Amino acid sequence: MSQDNRQELLLFASRRRAFVLPGSVLVLAIAVAGFYFQHSTLAADAKPEFRGGKRGHDDDAPAAVAIETAVQGDFPVYLNGLGTVSALRTVTVRPRVDGELVRVAFNEGQMVKEGELLAEIDPRPFQVQLQQAEGQLMRDEALLKNAQTDHDRYLALLEQDSISAQQTVTQEAQVKQYLGVVEMDKAQVNNAKLQLSYARLTAPIPGRVGLRQIDQGNIVHANDTNGLVVITQLQPINVVFSLPEDKVQPVIQRWRSNEPITVTAYDRVGKTKLAEGKLLAIDNQIDPTTGTLKLKAQFDNSERTLFANQFVNIKMHLDTLRGATLISSAAIQHNVQGAFVYVISPEKTVQLRRITLGPTEADKTVVLSNLAANETVVVEGSDRLREGSRVDIAQKDGQAVAAGSESQAKPEGKLRKKDRRS
Repeated sequence: MSQDNRQELLLFASRRRAFVLPGSVLVLAIAVAGFYFQHSTLAADAKPEFRGGKRGHDDDAPAAVAIETAVQGDFPVYLNGLGTVSALRTVTVRPRVDGELVRVAFNEGQMVKEGELLAEIDPRPFQVQLQQAEGQLMRDEALLKNAQTDHDRYLALLEQDSISAQQTVTQEAQVKQYLGVVEMDKAQVNNAKLQLSYARLTAPIPGRVGLRQIDQGNIVHANDTNGLVVITQLQPINVVFSLPEDKVQPVIQRWRSNEPITVTAYDRVGKTKLAEGKLLAIDNQIDPTTGTLKLKAQFDNSERTLFANQFVNIKMHLDTLRGATLISSAAIQHNVQGAFVYVISPEKTVQLRRITLGPTEADKTVVLSNLAANETVVVEGSDRLREGSRVDIAQKDGQAVAAGSESQAKPEGKLRKKDRRS
Protein backbone atom coordinates (compact mmCIF):
# COMPACT_ATOMS: atom_id res chain seq x y z
CA MET A 1 0.00 0.00 0.00
CA SER A 2 1.33 3.32 -0.91
CA GLN A 3 2.07 6.05 1.52
CA ASP A 4 -0.80 8.17 0.18
CA ASN A 5 -3.38 5.40 0.52
CA ARG A 6 -2.33 4.69 4.13
CA GLN A 7 -2.78 8.34 5.08
CA GLU A 8 -6.26 8.51 3.49
CA LEU A 9 -7.29 5.36 5.41
CA LEU A 10 -6.13 6.78 8.75
CA LEU A 11 -7.99 10.06 8.06
CA PHE A 12 -11.25 8.16 7.29
CA ALA A 13 -10.98 6.08 10.49
CA SER A 14 -10.46 9.15 12.64
CA ARG A 15 -13.53 10.84 11.10
CA ARG A 16 -15.62 7.70 11.74
CA ARG A 17 -14.61 7.59 15.41
CA ALA A 18 -15.53 11.29 15.78
CA PHE A 19 -19.00 10.60 14.31
CA VAL A 20 -19.70 7.44 16.33
CA LEU A 21 -18.69 8.92 19.69
CA PRO A 22 -21.42 11.64 19.85
CA GLY A 23 -24.08 9.18 18.67
CA SER A 24 -23.13 6.71 21.40
CA VAL A 25 -23.38 9.41 24.02
CA LEU A 26 -26.88 10.35 22.80
CA VAL A 27 -28.09 6.75 22.94
CA LEU A 28 -26.68 6.34 26.43
CA ALA A 29 -28.44 9.52 27.66
CA ILE A 30 -31.80 8.33 26.31
CA ALA A 31 -31.39 4.98 28.04
CA VAL A 32 -30.56 6.61 31.38
CA ALA A 33 -33.57 8.93 31.12
CA GLY A 34 -35.93 6.06 30.39
CA PHE A 35 -34.63 4.09 33.35
CA TYR A 36 -35.07 7.07 35.66
CA PHE A 37 -38.63 7.74 34.47
CA GLN A 38 -39.66 4.11 34.91
CA HIS A 39 -38.10 3.98 38.37
CA SER A 40 -39.89 7.20 39.43
CA THR A 41 -43.25 5.89 38.23
CA LEU A 42 -42.88 2.65 40.13
CA ALA A 43 -41.84 4.53 43.22
CA ALA A 44 -44.82 6.85 42.96
CA ASP A 45 -47.18 3.89 42.57
CA ALA A 46 -45.66 2.29 45.60
CA LYS A 47 -46.15 5.38 47.83
CA PRO A 48 -49.48 5.91 49.65
CA GLU A 49 -51.72 8.69 48.28
CA PHE A 50 -51.92 11.97 50.22
CA ARG A 51 -55.06 14.07 50.31
CA GLY A 52 -55.29 17.31 52.20
CA GLY A 53 -52.07 16.65 54.09
CA LYS A 54 -53.25 13.17 55.20
CA ARG A 55 -52.84 9.72 53.78
CA GLY A 56 -55.30 8.50 51.17
CA HIS A 57 -58.65 7.02 52.02
CA ASP A 58 -58.59 3.54 53.46
CA ASP A 59 -61.65 1.54 52.51
CA ASP A 60 -61.70 0.02 55.98
CA ALA A 61 -61.46 3.36 57.80
CA PRO A 62 -64.79 4.88 58.94
CA ALA A 63 -65.77 8.25 57.50
CA ALA A 64 -66.17 11.18 59.88
CA VAL A 65 -69.74 12.51 59.66
CA ALA A 66 -72.14 14.86 61.40
CA ILE A 67 -75.54 13.41 62.23
CA GLU A 68 -78.93 14.72 63.32
CA THR A 69 -81.91 13.16 65.03
CA ALA A 70 -85.21 13.33 63.18
CA VAL A 71 -87.84 15.05 65.32
CA GLN A 72 -91.61 15.10 65.38
CA GLY A 73 -93.50 18.38 65.56
CA ASP A 74 -95.98 20.77 64.01
CA PHE A 75 -94.83 22.23 60.70
CA PRO A 76 -96.40 25.41 59.29
CA VAL A 77 -96.92 25.38 55.53
CA TYR A 78 -96.34 28.72 53.80
CA LEU A 79 -96.76 29.98 50.27
CA ASN A 80 -94.30 32.68 49.22
CA GLY A 81 -94.93 35.51 46.79
CA LEU A 82 -93.76 38.93 45.70
CA GLY A 83 -96.04 41.88 46.32
CA THR A 84 -96.43 45.63 46.04
CA VAL A 85 -98.02 47.79 48.71
CA SER A 86 -100.99 49.81 47.51
CA ALA A 87 -102.73 52.48 49.55
CA LEU A 88 -106.33 51.85 50.47
CA ARG A 89 -107.16 55.33 49.12
CA THR A 90 -105.08 58.13 47.58
CA VAL A 91 -106.58 61.58 47.11
CA THR A 92 -105.16 64.73 45.52
CA VAL A 93 -106.57 67.75 47.36
CA ARG A 94 -107.50 70.46 44.83
CA PRO A 95 -109.21 73.82 45.34
CA ARG A 96 -112.83 73.99 44.20
CA VAL A 97 -112.99 77.77 43.99
CA ASP A 98 -110.63 80.46 42.75
CA GLY A 99 -108.87 82.82 45.10
CA GLU A 100 -105.75 83.64 47.08
CA LEU A 101 -104.29 80.94 49.30
CA VAL A 102 -104.06 82.81 52.60
CA ARG A 103 -103.23 79.91 54.93
CA VAL A 104 -101.58 76.48 54.87
CA ALA A 105 -102.47 74.58 58.04
CA PHE A 106 -100.50 71.32 57.64
CA ASN A 107 -96.90 70.17 57.79
CA GLU A 108 -95.43 67.98 55.09
CA GLY A 109 -95.56 64.30 56.08
CA GLN A 110 -98.11 64.94 58.82
CA MET A 111 -100.80 62.43 59.73
CA VAL A 112 -104.24 64.04 59.39
CA LYS A 113 -107.78 63.01 60.27
CA GLU A 114 -110.79 63.16 58.02
CA GLY A 115 -112.24 66.69 58.00
CA GLU A 116 -109.09 68.31 59.42
CA LEU A 117 -108.29 71.77 58.00
CA LEU A 118 -105.46 71.74 55.44
CA ALA A 119 -105.57 75.23 53.88
CA GLU A 120 -107.78 78.29 53.51
CA ILE A 121 -108.60 80.50 50.53
CA ASP A 122 -109.53 84.16 51.04
CA PRO A 123 -113.23 83.88 52.06
CA ARG A 124 -114.26 87.56 51.67
CA PRO A 125 -115.53 87.38 48.07
CA PHE A 126 -117.75 84.45 48.98
CA GLN A 127 -119.04 86.17 52.11
CA VAL A 128 -120.14 89.12 49.95
CA GLN A 129 -121.94 86.79 47.55
CA LEU A 130 -123.71 85.19 50.50
CA GLN A 131 -124.88 88.57 51.79
CA GLN A 132 -126.27 89.48 48.37
CA ALA A 133 -128.17 86.21 48.13
CA GLU A 134 -129.58 86.59 51.62
CA GLY A 135 -130.72 90.18 50.86
CA GLN A 136 -132.47 89.06 47.70
CA LEU A 137 -134.20 86.32 49.67
CA MET A 138 -135.44 88.74 52.31
CA ARG A 139 -136.91 91.08 49.66
CA ASP A 140 -138.70 88.32 47.80
CA GLU A 141 -140.05 86.82 51.04
CA ALA A 142 -141.57 90.22 51.83
CA LEU A 143 -143.22 90.38 48.40
CA LEU A 144 -144.55 86.87 48.88
CA LYS A 145 -146.04 87.76 52.24
CA ASN A 146 -147.75 90.82 50.78
CA ALA A 147 -149.14 88.76 47.87
CA GLN A 148 -150.49 86.14 50.27
CA THR A 149 -152.20 88.87 52.31
CA ASP A 150 -153.88 90.28 49.18
CA HIS A 151 -154.95 86.80 48.18
CA ASP A 152 -156.62 86.22 51.54
CA ARG A 153 -158.50 89.54 51.27
CA TYR A 154 -159.64 88.72 47.73
CA LEU A 155 -161.05 85.43 48.94
CA ALA A 156 -163.12 87.26 51.59
CA LEU A 157 -164.42 89.78 49.06
CA LEU A 158 -165.26 86.96 46.64
CA GLU A 159 -167.50 85.40 49.26
CA GLN A 160 -169.31 88.72 49.58
CA ASP A 161 -169.60 88.93 45.81
CA SER A 162 -167.72 92.21 45.91
CA ILE A 163 -164.97 91.17 43.55
CA SER A 164 -164.76 89.10 40.43
CA ALA A 165 -163.45 85.56 40.51
CA GLN A 166 -160.87 86.47 37.89
CA GLN A 167 -159.06 88.83 40.25
CA THR A 168 -158.88 86.13 42.88
CA VAL A 169 -157.36 83.65 40.44
CA THR A 170 -154.84 86.22 39.24
CA GLN A 171 -153.78 86.98 42.79
CA GLU A 172 -153.37 83.26 43.52
CA ALA A 173 -151.02 82.98 40.53
CA GLN A 174 -149.07 85.95 41.84
CA VAL A 175 -148.57 84.17 45.16
CA LYS A 176 -147.26 81.04 43.44
CA GLN A 177 -144.91 83.17 41.36
CA TYR A 178 -143.41 84.73 44.48
CA LEU A 179 -143.15 81.29 46.07
CA GLY A 180 -140.98 80.19 43.14
CA VAL A 181 -138.82 83.31 43.41
CA VAL A 182 -138.29 82.70 47.12
CA GLU A 183 -137.23 79.09 46.46
CA MET A 184 -134.73 80.32 43.86
CA ASP A 185 -133.36 82.84 46.35
CA LYS A 186 -132.94 80.09 48.96
CA ALA A 187 -130.96 78.08 46.42
CA GLN A 188 -128.76 81.09 45.77
CA VAL A 189 -128.15 81.45 49.49
CA ASN A 190 -127.25 77.76 49.81
CA ASN A 191 -124.92 78.00 46.83
CA ALA A 192 -123.19 81.04 48.34
CA LYS A 193 -122.75 79.14 51.61
CA LEU A 194 -121.33 76.17 49.69
CA GLN A 195 -118.84 78.36 47.85
CA LEU A 196 -117.83 79.89 51.16
CA SER A 197 -117.27 76.43 52.63
CA TYR A 198 -115.02 75.57 49.68
CA ALA A 199 -112.71 78.33 50.83
CA ARG A 200 -111.64 75.92 53.59
CA LEU A 201 -109.78 72.90 52.21
CA THR A 202 -110.18 69.92 54.54
CA ALA A 203 -108.86 66.36 54.43
CA PRO A 204 -111.36 64.09 52.65
CA ILE A 205 -109.74 60.94 54.10
CA PRO A 206 -107.47 60.12 57.03
CA GLY A 207 -103.85 59.49 56.15
CA ARG A 208 -100.45 61.02 55.63
CA VAL A 209 -100.00 64.18 53.59
CA GLY A 210 -97.19 64.41 51.10
CA LEU A 211 -95.13 67.37 49.95
CA ARG A 212 -96.84 70.72 49.50
CA GLN A 213 -97.38 71.65 45.86
CA ILE A 214 -98.52 75.29 46.31
CA ASP A 215 -97.22 77.88 48.75
CA GLN A 216 -99.21 80.40 50.72
CA GLY A 217 -99.89 83.65 48.84
CA ASN A 218 -100.45 82.09 45.43
CA ILE A 219 -103.67 82.45 43.48
CA VAL A 220 -105.26 79.03 43.08
CA HIS A 221 -107.89 77.91 40.61
CA ALA A 222 -110.42 75.11 40.54
CA ASN A 223 -108.86 73.69 37.36
CA ASP A 224 -105.28 73.46 38.70
CA THR A 225 -103.78 70.09 37.71
CA ASN A 226 -101.24 69.61 40.50
CA GLY A 227 -103.53 70.34 43.41
CA LEU A 228 -102.43 71.42 46.84
CA VAL A 229 -101.21 68.13 48.32
CA VAL A 230 -101.69 64.35 48.05
CA ILE A 231 -103.07 62.34 50.97
CA THR A 232 -102.41 58.61 51.19
CA GLN A 233 -104.37 56.42 53.58
CA LEU A 234 -101.89 54.07 55.27
CA GLN A 235 -104.12 52.51 57.94
CA PRO A 236 -105.30 50.05 56.84
CA ILE A 237 -103.22 49.35 53.75
CA ASN A 238 -103.28 46.69 51.04
CA VAL A 239 -100.65 44.48 49.42
CA VAL A 240 -101.21 42.93 46.00
CA PHE A 241 -99.08 39.83 45.37
CA SER A 242 -98.94 36.91 42.93
CA LEU A 243 -98.81 33.13 43.27
CA PRO A 244 -98.05 30.50 40.60
CA GLU A 245 -101.14 28.90 39.12
CA ASP A 246 -100.14 25.43 40.40
CA LYS A 247 -100.49 26.81 43.97
CA VAL A 248 -103.98 28.19 43.39
CA GLN A 249 -106.13 25.18 44.30
CA PRO A 250 -104.90 24.80 47.92
CA VAL A 251 -105.55 28.51 48.42
CA ILE A 252 -109.06 28.25 46.95
CA GLN A 253 -109.91 25.31 49.19
CA ARG A 254 -108.73 27.14 52.29
CA TRP A 255 -110.54 30.31 51.18
CA ARG A 256 -113.84 28.44 50.83
CA SER A 257 -113.59 27.26 54.43
CA ASN A 258 -114.17 30.91 55.49
CA GLU A 259 -111.28 30.68 57.92
CA PRO A 260 -108.95 33.71 58.04
CA ILE A 261 -105.67 33.21 56.20
CA THR A 262 -102.72 34.95 57.83
CA VAL A 263 -100.37 36.88 55.55
CA THR A 264 -97.00 38.26 56.70
CA ALA A 265 -95.05 40.95 54.87
CA TYR A 266 -91.23 41.02 54.94
CA ASP A 267 -88.75 43.53 53.57
CA ARG A 268 -87.06 43.32 50.16
CA VAL A 269 -84.42 40.80 51.33
CA GLY A 270 -87.03 38.71 53.17
CA LYS A 271 -85.46 38.91 56.64
CA THR A 272 -87.19 41.71 58.54
CA LYS A 273 -90.86 41.25 59.40
CA LEU A 274 -92.82 44.40 58.58
CA ALA A 275 -96.48 43.66 59.27
CA GLU A 276 -99.04 40.89 59.63
CA GLY A 277 -102.49 40.89 58.08
CA LYS A 278 -105.22 38.80 56.48
CA LEU A 279 -106.02 37.68 52.95
CA LEU A 280 -108.69 40.04 51.65
CA ALA A 281 -109.53 38.99 48.09
CA ILE A 282 -108.58 36.66 45.22
CA ASP A 283 -108.60 37.78 41.60
CA ASN A 284 -111.01 36.13 39.15
CA GLN A 285 -108.51 35.29 36.39
CA ILE A 286 -104.97 34.04 35.87
CA ASP A 287 -102.53 36.22 33.97
CA PRO A 288 -101.73 34.19 30.80
CA THR A 289 -98.38 35.93 30.26
CA THR A 290 -96.95 34.99 33.67
CA GLY A 291 -99.15 32.06 34.73
CA THR A 292 -99.83 33.69 38.09
CA LEU A 293 -102.90 34.67 40.09
CA LYS A 294 -103.18 37.98 41.94
CA LEU A 295 -104.29 38.12 45.56
CA LYS A 296 -104.86 41.06 47.91
CA ALA A 297 -104.09 41.15 51.61
CA GLN A 298 -104.96 43.91 54.08
CA PHE A 299 -102.77 45.07 56.98
CA ASP A 300 -103.64 47.29 59.92
CA ASN A 301 -100.18 48.86 59.57
CA SER A 302 -100.34 50.11 63.14
CA GLU A 303 -96.56 50.55 63.19
CA ARG A 304 -96.66 52.44 59.87
CA THR A 305 -93.95 50.23 58.40
CA LEU A 306 -95.63 49.86 55.01
CA PHE A 307 -95.65 52.60 52.38
CA ALA A 308 -97.53 52.86 49.10
CA ASN A 309 -95.67 51.29 46.14
CA GLN A 310 -93.24 49.52 48.47
CA PHE A 311 -91.86 46.14 47.31
CA VAL A 312 -92.31 43.34 49.87
CA ASN A 313 -91.96 39.58 50.21
CA ILE A 314 -95.13 37.75 51.26
CA LYS A 315 -95.49 34.57 53.32
CA MET A 316 -99.03 33.24 53.48
CA HIS A 317 -99.77 30.66 56.19
CA LEU A 318 -101.81 28.06 54.33
CA ASP A 319 -101.86 25.11 56.74
CA THR A 320 -100.10 23.38 59.67
CA LEU A 321 -99.00 19.73 59.51
CA ARG A 322 -99.47 18.16 62.94
CA GLY A 323 -96.97 15.57 64.22
CA ALA A 324 -94.78 15.66 61.09
CA THR A 325 -91.31 14.10 60.89
CA LEU A 326 -88.75 16.86 60.40
CA ILE A 327 -85.11 16.78 59.32
CA SER A 328 -82.61 19.33 58.06
CA SER A 329 -82.63 19.88 54.32
CA ALA A 330 -78.87 19.27 54.30
CA ALA A 331 -79.47 15.58 55.07
CA ILE A 332 -81.43 15.00 51.87
CA GLN A 333 -79.56 13.57 48.87
CA HIS A 334 -80.82 13.11 45.32
CA ASN A 335 -80.03 10.82 42.42
CA VAL A 336 -81.85 9.61 39.34
CA GLN A 337 -84.14 7.43 41.47
CA GLY A 338 -85.22 10.27 43.74
CA ALA A 339 -84.54 11.56 47.24
CA PHE A 340 -82.82 9.54 49.95
CA VAL A 341 -81.00 9.89 53.28
CA TYR A 342 -78.27 7.93 55.03
CA VAL A 343 -79.66 6.49 58.27
CA ILE A 344 -77.24 5.54 61.07
CA SER A 345 -77.62 2.05 62.55
CA PRO A 346 -76.64 1.12 66.15
CA GLU A 347 -73.51 -0.56 64.69
CA LYS A 348 -72.51 2.82 63.18
CA THR A 349 -73.08 1.77 59.62
CA VAL A 350 -75.23 3.68 57.17
CA GLN A 351 -78.32 2.56 55.33
CA LEU A 352 -79.44 4.28 52.14
CA ARG A 353 -83.16 4.85 52.57
CA ARG A 354 -85.59 6.25 50.00
CA ILE A 355 -87.99 8.86 51.40
CA THR A 356 -90.98 10.90 50.29
CA LEU A 357 -90.57 14.63 50.80
CA GLY A 358 -93.14 17.14 51.95
CA PRO A 359 -93.00 20.93 52.13
CA THR A 360 -89.82 22.81 53.02
CA GLU A 361 -89.47 25.93 55.13
CA ALA A 362 -86.13 27.61 55.91
CA ASP A 363 -83.67 24.73 56.57
CA LYS A 364 -86.27 22.12 57.62
CA THR A 365 -88.09 19.61 55.42
CA VAL A 366 -91.03 17.32 56.16
CA VAL A 367 -90.54 13.61 55.47
CA LEU A 368 -93.87 12.04 54.61
CA SER A 369 -92.84 8.37 54.65
CA ASN A 370 -90.09 5.82 55.36
CA LEU A 371 -88.45 7.72 58.22
CA ALA A 372 -89.47 7.81 61.87
CA ALA A 373 -88.81 10.32 64.60
CA ASN A 374 -85.67 9.71 66.72
CA GLU A 375 -83.85 8.03 63.84
CA THR A 376 -80.50 9.64 63.06
CA VAL A 377 -79.44 10.73 59.59
CA VAL A 378 -76.19 12.06 58.14
CA VAL A 379 -76.15 15.81 57.49
CA GLU A 380 -72.44 16.27 56.65
CA GLY A 381 -69.87 13.94 55.11
CA SER A 382 -72.28 11.95 52.97
CA ASP A 383 -70.15 12.35 49.82
CA ARG A 384 -67.87 9.49 50.96
CA LEU A 385 -70.66 7.14 51.97
CA ARG A 386 -72.37 4.21 50.33
CA GLU A 387 -74.68 1.46 51.52
CA GLY A 388 -73.13 -0.26 54.57
CA SER A 389 -70.28 2.24 55.06
CA ARG A 390 -68.94 2.57 58.59
CA VAL A 391 -68.89 6.02 60.12
CA ASP A 392 -67.17 7.90 62.90
CA ILE A 393 -69.54 10.42 64.50
CA ALA A 394 -67.82 13.77 64.89
CA GLN A 395 -70.94 15.86 65.57
CA LYS A 396 -74.47 15.09 66.71
CA ASP A 397 -77.39 17.51 66.68
CA GLY A 398 -75.01 20.44 66.32
CA GLN A 399 -72.82 19.44 69.25
CA ALA A 400 -69.27 18.10 68.89
CA VAL A 401 -68.81 14.50 70.03
CA ALA A 402 -65.70 13.96 72.16
CA ALA A 403 -63.31 11.27 70.98
CA GLY A 404 -63.38 9.54 74.38
CA SER A 405 -67.12 9.14 74.27
CA GLU A 406 -66.81 6.96 71.19
CA SER A 407 -63.97 4.76 72.54
CA GLN A 408 -66.30 2.00 73.60
CA ALA A 409 -67.71 1.66 70.11
CA LYS A 410 -64.67 1.89 67.81
CA PRO A 411 -65.31 0.58 64.33
CA GLU A 412 -64.06 -2.91 63.61
CA GLY A 413 -61.90 -1.55 60.79
CA LYS A 414 -59.81 0.41 63.30
CA LEU A 415 -59.54 -2.57 65.61
CA ARG A 416 -58.33 -4.82 62.80
CA LYS A 417 -55.68 -2.31 61.83
CA LYS A 418 -54.51 -2.08 65.45
CA ASP A 419 -54.38 -5.87 65.71
CA ARG A 420 -52.33 -6.04 62.54
CA ARG A 421 -49.82 -3.52 63.95
CA SER A 422 -49.53 -5.56 67.14
